[in-house]
Amino acid sequence: MPEAPDFEELIRRVRAWDQEAAAELVRRYEPAIRRAVRFRLANARLGNLFDSMDICQSVLRSFFVRAASSQYDLETPEQVLKLLTAMARNKLALQARKQHTLRRDNRRASAIGDEGSRLVASGDSPSAPIVVRDLQEEIRRRLAPDEWQLLDLRKQGHDWAAIAAQVGGGAESLRKKLARAIDRVAQELGLDDEP
Repeated sequence: MPEAPDFEELIRRVRAWDQEAAAELVRRYEPAIRRAVRFRLANARLGNLFDSMDICQSVLRSFFVRAASSQYDLETPEQVLKLLTAMARNKLALQARKQHTLRRDNRRASAIGDEGSRLVASGDSPSAPIVVRDLQEEIRRRLAPDEWQLLDLRKQGHDWAAIAAQVGGGAESLRKKLARAIDRVAQELGLDDEP
């Protein structure tokens, strides 16, 4: 079995949309995210409506989209864990507000919940690489050519100063341009609204 990549290398590869690195990040952090989500679901009526895996997958999709554009400055594994669990809390809070706003009586709803996960074999899903690839293709399709160029340069590991020198403009304005584009695509894809 190959040695696990060090943290900096892992984040660099995740930003470059390396699917093996994404799988490694999921392997490292998914259990902690699911524990945090299950703890909150146990203390809320949302437990009948959402499974910890639903929230976890939504968090990871949002994370990978934003990590590719280097929206996050991540220097330690603890920062990643803190970010991912905060994203999970925010997604749960959003769903709780939606349920309350819609005045739904979720006490009558039932879901398979975590017990249903026994119906599926544990381990990596064979569809995970396909989902990541499809998400990447959809992001590329929705970005304007100049936005895609910025993302591609970031994926190659260039810093904002080098990108600004290459394409013209200010480093900070280019960073903000890409951040707005990624936010727009995430909103179009519903990544921030999903459970």
